[in-house]
Amino acid sequence: MKDLKLAVIYYSATGTNYQLAQWAAEAAKNNGVGEVKVLKVKELAPEQAIAENKDWKKHVEATKNVPEVSLDDLEWADAIIFSTPTRYGNLPSQLQQFIDTTGGLWFSGKLANKVVSAMTSASNPHGGQETTLMSLYKTMHHWGAIIAAPGYTDKAIFEGGGNPYGVSVTAGEDLKDTTKNAVAHQVKRTLQIGGWVKKGLSE
Repeated sequence: MKDLKLAVIYYSATGTNYQLAQWAAEAAKNNGVGEVKVLKVKELAPEQAIAENKDWKKHVEATKNVPEVSLDDLEWADAIIFSTPTRYGNLPSQLQQFIDTTGGLWFSGKLANKVVSAMTSASNPHGGQETTLMSLYKTMHHWGAIIAAPGYTDKAIFEGGGNPYGVSVTAGEDLKDTTKNAVAHQVKRTLQIGGWVKKGLSE
């Protein structure tokens, strides 16, 4: 896996998905991946809205030095792990706006065969996590990407909440080791599939 390039792309308002992204990057390094980038999606919300939420403002300030994702990062990556909150069972506008700029890469075939997986959060246990992941995965089908869902391929998935589409959590709650373990398994599976695809494309 040393030659595999992984982009961990997240949007986070108050820190939950940033933590998931950090765990994903840590797991990738533990699996021997040579190049890992943690990249945030550009914040589009008005400064006034951010300022009115102390947790949001605190997180924005704490992560101001995290690089923002670019189209070049998508082209660079062999595998991509997204981490995003849900908005009414859909993607937040910040991430959707970035995805909407990928048309040029898609048209030129540069997003095909990327291995992709995703994680998410909502404010309650049934707040639209699964539909948010499926919403993202629909776009990945259009890209021609290969979706590496965790399924029920390890007991860590059951212990971490049991979502076969990707790790999902309740925002605002303390994230537990069971969640971290589920993230680690999802990352390992994504990298394994990514390695198979990269090897196959080189033959």
